[in-house]
Amino acid sequence: MVTVQFVVAMLVALAFLAMSLRAALAAAIVGGSVALGSLVLALRSLPATPKSAGWALSRMVSGLLLKWFVVLGALYLAMAKLQLPPLPMIVALVATMAATFLTLNSKA
Repeated sequence: MVTVQFVVAMLVALAFLAMSLRAALAAAIVGGSVALGSLVLALRSLPATPKSAGWALSRMVSGLLLKWFVVLGALYLAMAKLQLPPLPMIVALVATMAATFLTLNSKA
């Protein structure tokens, strides 16, 4: 899933490269942060050894919170500090989050 999200993020960034370099950078930062957040979620919630259900649920919830801290932190960085255009950020965010649903039905 992380690989698919990363590929989608880079495709969106390449599409916005035709518009401007700043737009492509905005899409790459936000799309990449969604993929990075999903990686953090996976590493946090999928341990090497099985544990109890309560422990697994707490790891899943904390991983999800960490994911959104990564995504919202990247959005803040891109919008407030770098002052990048918002449209590529929104498109990249929606596209990479939608890529999650594309991978849910796969048999891989």
